[in-house]
Parts: sequence; structure tokens; C-alpha cells
Amino acid sequence: MRRFIAVVLAVAVMLLAFLFNASRGSSAFSDTLPTLFVVGGILGAALLALLVWRLWWLRKRIRRGVFGAKLTLKLLLMFGVVATLPGFVVYGASVFFLNRSIETWFDVRVDNALASGVKLGQAALDDLLHDLELKAQRMALSLSDEGLGSIITGLSTLREQSAVQELTLFDERGGVIAHVSGDRGLLPVLPERGVLWQVRQEHPYSRIEEVAERGLVMHVIVPVYTSALTGETRVLQLVQPVPSTLARDAQAVQSAYKEYQEIAVSRLGLKRIYGVALTLTLMLALLMTFVIAYVLSDRLGSPLRTLARGTRAVAKGDFSQMPSVSSRDELGVLIQSFNRMTRQLSDAREQVAENHRQTEQAKAFLERVLANLSSGVVVLDDTLRVRTVNEAAAHILGVDSVALEGRLLTALGQDADALHGFGTAAATRFGEHEGEWQEQVGYTGADARQTLLLRGTRLPSGYERGYVLVFDDVTKLIDAERNAAWSEVARRLAHEIKNPLTPIQLSAERIARKLGGRLEAQDADFLARATQTIVNQVAAMKNMVDAFAGYARMPRARLEALDLNALVRDVLSLYDAKALGLHLHLGEDLPHVVGDSTLLRQVIHNLMQNAQDALAGHVSPRLDVETHLKKNQTVSLTVTDNGAGFPEHLMTRLFEPYATTKAKGTGLGLAIVKKIVEEHHGKIQIENLKTGGAAVHITLPVHAAAGENT
Repeated sequence: MRRFIAVVLAVAVMLLAFLFNASRGSSAFSDTLPTLFVVGGILGAALLALLVWRLWWLRKRIRRGVFGAKLTLKLLLMFGVVATLPGFVVYGASVFFLNRSIETWFDVRVDNALASGVKLGQAALDDLLHDLELKAQRMALSLSDEGLGSIITGLSTLREQSAVQELTLFDERGGVIAHVSGDRGLLPVLPERGVLWQVRQEHPYSRIEEVAERGLVMHVIVPVYTSALTGETRVLQLVQPVPSTLARDAQAVQSAYKEYQEIAVSRLGLKRIYGVALTLTLMLALLMTFVIAYVLSDRLGSPLRTLARGTRAVAKGDFSQMPSVSSRDELGVLIQSFNRMTRQLSDAREQVAENHRQTEQAKAFLERVLANLSSGVVVLDDTLRVRTVNEAAAHILGVDSVALEGRLLTALGQDADALHGFGTAAATRFGEHEGEWQEQVGYTGADARQTLLLRGTRLPSGYERGYVLVFDDVTKLIDAERNAAWSEVARRLAHEIKNPLTPIQLSAERIARKLGGRLEAQDADFLARATQTIVNQVAAMKNMVDAFAGYARMPRARLEALDLNALVRDVLSLYDAKALGLHLHLGEDLPHVVGDSTLLRQVIHNLMQNAQDALAGHVSPRLDVETHLKKNQTVSLTVTDNGAGFPEHLMTRLFEPYATTKAKGTGLGLAIVKKIVEEHHGKIQIENLKTGGAAVHITLPVHAAAGENT
């Protein structure tokens, strides 16, 4: 683009140079002027089109919001105004002085002076020509009686006396009779026949003519008559050069006057031509000025656009944009400062990125540690609002972490649910203790009743203030401790109680045999009844001790792939389905579970026995046994009855030994079921139904290598 503009400007300058050069000569000016005007018009149109196109392109850039486009337009307008005002002033003054000058050229005094000069030169030449005519007539009289023999001598004498350069005598037919000349190298000037005929008719010929190789000469031809009546009429020719100074001045005055007359005729046209030439010059000059102003404006705005691109790149986070510095002015210093600032920002960004990376690594490490902690961790701000919760905390509480983050402890959950009570209790403890505190609370989650061990503390003062709440689900630990305690109780019962029972029973039986025949019938009957009572109670105590001993000595489960549906069908075949109102809902294509058939058979028997006891005396008993595959790849076994359900005061103690509602029961059934289920890495849950009755839910893991389905 810049090359094209440079070529157009060079052509415009050359055109103006040709126009100025052609104006020096009128002939060259008149010959080349139309061509120059046409070329100038085409060039002006090209410059105008170029300028309009660049302005249109600049307008598009302004609409797109390109940085520096408005500045380029403003600089272009400023340069244009600076160039246009002086240009129009000079143009107006030039037109005015041109018209005045042309009018001055054609002043009356100049015209009269040129005319007088022409007349003066003509009069001087006429005087010389008239003098030469008189000499010719005198010579013709002298030569009228000259013979041929003395004619040459007479001509020479006459030429020397009259100081004429050349004399020639012609006969009637135009032949040269004699010729004398002061310059021997010159040939006689031969007149035309018409001139000779005119002279013989007594009309002398006198002219001032331009002769090749001689210049301006006076040419006079007169007749020469002889004295004899029958003699021929001869013709005498005189050729005398006009003095060189006079000839040069006369020609100069004559040429100037002629050109003056020619120009005077076209005076109005000359004004118009010069006006058009001046207008064309002004147009080309202004267009070139605007084009150059655009180029300069664009060049001045280029560093600012480059700087703007770099600024936008920095704003987007790209610090690789380093504009090159090509000048040492203020813009160059500004770009150098920008590059230095960009490098500093890049270094600072890299440092921040490194610090951020280290922080993220530390945060990721801490998050991994918190995520893999079995303890729930809740970080609170100074107002007891939850900031961070790990997955273990959400899992223990049985809620989504989104329901905890950003909420106050006292605003967790609904007013009556366990989560709200948990948050209120923790907030109360934080309000009561300034330092560390620890407390064990109960929490009823989605699955079962849990026992949580809470520990809270205030964060050390520093960048941010807040609290940390850590809690663990110690339900299994407490259950394990309770089971261990009951196992120890059962072991001690077997050791401390069962051993004395046999001697007691034997002693009672021996007393009955020894004293039975010695007593009266009434006393003997009383002794027999008492002895039987002792034996029966000892047997009952032995059964109870055996049950506790069996609970304490429960064998380890031998886990293997087990078809749960087949086991359920096998166990339920021993019960009266009609009497119990038994309904089976066994899932199809149920995968094998990991289990011990003997222990799980005991679990099913215990559940069926409990359900049977709960349905005793019911008008329309119903017992539902259901198996199905859950989404978490576990198999669920559910036993549901429509009996009286479990007492609410025992819901938290149902899996403890001796927790029973039966008059004769030991309360070990559900405790044994829970222990067996836990041996199988499963879960058990008991609930009372709102419609009446109770449901026991057992979940068992699916066998990993199970390939067959029932």
C-alpha cells in the first residue's frame, strides 16, 4: 500500500514539473497542455479514490472500535486543515495576481510601444530600400548605352561607387548577362519570371526578403532601356544585405509584436487555461497533502495501536506481547517502559503462579488427607458458619455436603430433625467453651441410631479466625465394646454359674429320694414339688447359661458364594405359610452374596421366629419376605410383618443381649442376628411401620467372582 502511494505521489510531482516546464514556452505549453490536463485529471481522480477508500476503511475501523483509529482521523483532519487554509489563501492570491498580470501585459501603452517599434524598424528599412531604388535607377541610366564589351567593367565601377554588394544584369529571357559581387563565393539570386515580366512592364520590383544562407536582404530590380528603338529591354538586379544589427532588432520587434497580437487575441482563453492549470495544481497538491497526511497519521498512530494490542494482551493474561522499539522519541520511551512493565508483570505472574501452585499442592494434599480421614471435619468461621466440610462428615451425618456449606450451625436442617439438633448442640458447646471441648451425643441418621464423639476447638489467632469441629461415629466401637462386655459376661456366667447348678440339682434330687419315704404324704408331696421346682429352675438356668455361652463362643463365618434366594426358600419351607400369611418377593437374576449358609440360616430362623411370635393371635396375619439388588451392588433381605411392632423405648437397645419383650426370652435373638450380619460385612436396620407392624432390613455384599444368577 505504501509503495502504491509513493508511486502515485511521484507521478503527481512529475506531472507538476512537466506543467511548470511547459508554461515557459507558448508553443510547448499549447501543445502539451491538453495531455497534461487529462493526465492530471486521471491522477487527481486516482488520488481522490485512494483517499476515499482509506477514509472508508478508517471509518470501518472506528466502528469496530480499533484503538488509534479515531486518533488517526483527528490527525488527518488537523493536517488537512493546516494544509488547506494556506493552500486556498495562496490559490486566491495567485488567481488575483495572475489576472492582474495578464491584464497588465495587454496595456495600451505596451501595444502602442510595440506598434511604434515595428513602424520605426519598417521606416528604417523602407529608407534603405528607397535609397537602393534610386541607386538602381541611376545605374540603369548609366548602363543604357553600354556595350557588351564594357558592361562588366561598368557594373564593377557602379558597384564600387554605390557600395552595393551584388549587381546582376539579365536579358529579356532571364539569362544572366553580367554579374558582379563583393563576395566571390556568392551566386546570383535568380528572380522569378513573373517578377521579370513585371519589371519589363515598367513596374520596378523592390522587396526586403529572407534569403537562404544570406539572411535578410534588400532586393531591387529595375528595367534598363537602350537608346536604339529596336534594342531589347534588359533588367538590372541589386542585392544589398540589411545591416545585421538593424535586421536583428527589426526581426525581434516584429516577432514580439506578432506574438503579442496572437496572445492578445486569446487573452480570455489564456486566463482560463492558467486558472485551470493553477486549480489542477492546487487539487493535486491538496490531494497529495491529504494522502501524505493520512500516511503520517497512520504512522504516528501505529505505535499507539501496537501499545494498545500489548495492553489488551496483558489484560487477557498474555505477557509475551513485547512491541518492538524503532524510534527514540517519547513514544519509543513509552514502549520501552511498557515492555519493562510487561516483563515485571510476567515475572510477578510466574512467581504468583508458583506460589499458587504450591498453595494448590498443599491444599490438594490437605484435601486428600481430609477426604481420607474417617473422622468428620467441619471448618467454621468466626460466626459459626460452615466453610469447609470433608466427605467423611457428610457421610457420617447422612446428608449432602452442599446442605452444610455456607450455613450457620444453628440453621442446619429442619427444626425437628436430627441434623438441626446436631448443629444446635455443637453451637451450644462452642458458646460454653473457649478452648477445646469433647462430648458424646446421639444422632439418628438415615440408616440407624448413631453415637457421635464430638471434639471442638478455636483456631489460633492469625490471618483468619474460626473454629474446627471434628467428630467420629463411635457406634460400632461402642457396640464392639458392648459385645465384648456381654461376651465376657457370658463367659463368666458359664464359668461361675453353670458349675454350681449341677451339684444343686443333684443335691435336690438326692434329698427327694432320701426323705421321700420317711415323710407323711402331705410333706412328701410338698418335698416332691419343691424338688421338682429346683430341678426345673436349674435346667432353665442351664439353658440360659448355655445360650450366653453360645453367644460368646459364636464361630467365625466361613464366607463363600451363596445363593440367598435358595437359602430363603429352604428355610421358609419349614414354616406354615398359610398360618403366617407368608408372601415371597424374591428378586429375579439375583447375584450370589458373600455368606456362611449355616450362620445365615440361623439369621433367617431368628427373624421368622420373631415374626411368628409377633403375629401370634393376630386375626389376619401377614408376613412378607423380599430380596432385591440395590444400586450400591448389595443384596437386600427384608422381613415385614403386620404385628404390634417393637416398643419405642427399646428401639435403641434391640440389638443388646437380654433386650426383649417376651416373658420367657433371653433377648439374644437380634443380638446374634446383628453379630452374624456384621461378620458378613453387612448392615441391619429395624423400623416400625406407620401402617402397623415392623420391618427388618439386612444388606449383604455381592460376591465379587459371582458368575451365576438364580
